Amino acid sequence: MTRASGAASRVGGDVASRGQGMSAGGGGRSGDLHVPHYIGGTWQRSAAAELVDVINPATGELLARTPLASADEVDAAVHAAVSAFPAWRRTPPGERIQYLFRLRGLLEEHLDELARVITLENGKTLAEARAELRRGIENVEVACGIPMLMQGYNLEDVTPGVDETLIRQPLGVVAAITPFNFPAMIPFWFLPYAVACGNTLVLKPSERVPLTMRLAMELIERTGIPAGVINVVNGGRTAVEALCDHPMVRAVSFVGSTPVAKAVYTRAAASGKRMQCQGGAKNFVIVLPDADMQLATQIIADSAFGCAGQRCLAVSVAVTVGDAQRTFGDAIAAAAASLRVGDGLDSSVQMGPVIGVESQRRIETLIDQGARDGARVRVDGRGARIAGRERGSFVKPTILDGLPPTSTLAETEVFGPVLSLVHADSVDQALELLARSPYGNQASLFTTSGAAARRFRYEAPAGNIGINIGVAAPMAYFPFSGWKESFFGILHGQGRDAVEFYTESKVVIERWSRQETRKF
Repeated sequence: MTRASGAASRVGGDVASRGQGMSAGGGGRSGDLHVPHYIGGTWQRSAAAELVDVINPATGELLARTPLASADEVDAAVHAAVSAFPAWRRTPPGERIQYLFRLRGLLEEHLDELARVITLENGKTLAEARAELRRGIENVEVACGIPMLMQGYNLEDVTPGVDETLIRQPLGVVAAITPFNFPAMIPFWFLPYAVACGNTLVLKPSERVPLTMRLAMELIERTGIPAGVINVVNGGRTAVEALCDHPMVRAVSFVGSTPVAKAVYTRAAASGKRMQCQGGAKNFVIVLPDADMQLATQIIADSAFGCAGQRCLAVSVAVTVGDAQRTFGDAIAAAAASLRVGDGLDSSVQMGPVIGVESQRRIETLIDQGARDGARVRVDGRGARIAGRERGSFVKPTILDGLPPTSTLAETEVFGPVLSLVHADSVDQALELLARSPYGNQASLFTTSGAAARRFRYEAPAGNIGINIGVAAPMAYFPFSGWKESFFGILHGQGRDAVEFYTESKVVIERWSRQETRKF
């Protein structure tokens, strides 16, 4: 591999400013679409022969080409992280977080540039991209508290003359493998905590959206953080498997679909790694007759159709109880039909495209299946065509009314702007529907009854619970939980769980002879 030219550091502004002109060379130097790796403090052009096109999902234009790194390139990144670890581990936590303080300022300063890049390669609206970045910055802020969060505890005289202390120490080299739907936020679930705790990191962003972390890495480079502490390798399955198998990688963080999460968890755990793997979801919301229907409709519409439904906390199934069936069904159908869909760079647009043509076709096929299984397509988003954006991968908001519980779609993660409506005669019946789901990422309830809310919080089988909240996304100082097929591991991302995940506890038991004290 060869070191990339100094023009690499100018890519962020170039990408963000050119917008629709990205196809002329937004991936790197002028006319060069090749996305480089960042290894050991240098930008390096990959030797990989296989490339993945990065497409603007709103326009169909080519933005860049992602190299699919070989196992040797992954090995180079891991060894760079190994070399950087001893000095970084010995850097006091109070000094380590100074780089994060600088990073926070740079992320704020370049927030609009980053948001624009997210919209270009992912498709979500600029407002959604800015909100995503805010959640990423939140995690940087929390990780700045590592001098307190990483503290252990101690007790004198556990037996006469013997003291016992628990201390936390970094693991070593850790890896993070992140998805396309949140190109900035999800990497920052892991990156700031990993390095603040004294680890060195190899990050593999989604090959479908590499440009956001390309720009973010340029900002990280500007903090002056030592070479090799953070490395970025672009790639696909080969890179993932290499990280799972590498003997010098101590832990892997992953977010993606359940089948892949399960495969990554199994493979990496087999080589003795610490694992946290966030999988897919099929999230339920229960609407009771006493709910504030106007508020519930507004929030649930945002949850189901925000980010084009491509988020692991999106509401997929709305269960109406009793009289809520009629009032909520009419209201949510009207809300879905009224949403303006188009290019996320247009400030008047409320929902952007899905990530690509393959996703568009898959979602439309699943809508077809729901209709065949007996659901009424109350609002139909298939065949969407946006004027001036005919090559975009658009699916408009869709409502499937009366989806039978026996339909395989009831347990399939659509990952698109599709909301299924089902009816239950009682809260008991509604909770049974949740319990049958193989997933347990999040569940929400809309009600004005404190008793109903407490019961739901107590009994709902999901890791993230919303009460009159459509997207129960925990703040950065709480863990991003998940149950059942939605999470594999014990310690989740964010907050105290992140600190526990990225450190090993060591218990020190000490006795000093009393005779030694007489010498002083």
